[in-house]
Amino acid sequence: MTDGFDLSGRTALITGATRGIGRAIAARLAAAGADIIVTSRKADACEQTAAEIAASGRRAYALPANVNRWSECDGLVAQAYGAAGRIDILVNNAGSSLRYDSVDSIGEELFDKTIALNLKGPFRLSALIGSRMAADGGGNIVNISTISAQIGAGHAIVYAAAKAGLNNLTKS
Repeated sequence: MTDGFDLSGRTALITGATRGIGRAIAARLAAAGADIIVTSRKADACEQTAAEIAASGRRAYALPANVNRWSECDGLVAQAYGAAGRIDILVNNAGSSLRYDSVDSIGEELFDKTIALNLKGPFRLSALIGSRMAADGGGNIVNISTISAQIGAGHAIVYAAAKAGLNNLTKS
């Protein structure tokens, strides 16, 4: 137990868990006693992060997936429950603001990728895992957002719109 909270016996699935904020969240939840399901697109990075968490004494599962795709979200959830048996905490952390020169240069592919990563994937994972959490007596879903979802961002307009949608998903 650290800093007044104990997550022993809990399992957390964290998207984008191999670097940055996601990696820090994974380390912190593991330090509090949670077992960790490490998810990102890169299998080798998932394996490395899971090995580091396991070295700290927690169970860690490396389950690579591209959360842009619903089929991979479905597979990830099936694999996660198969490996860990439960998910008590879902952290929808994976996200990115893809670069563009000007708003009128944003193509459909860039738009769709940004929405898929920042809204569609978290929606699908929340729906699949949230329904199982409810049936199992509860759990926690944490969605990582940005202030740009509230105030907008001319340099990242699609990202801000996707995160605004994520904020509304969170409120629902």
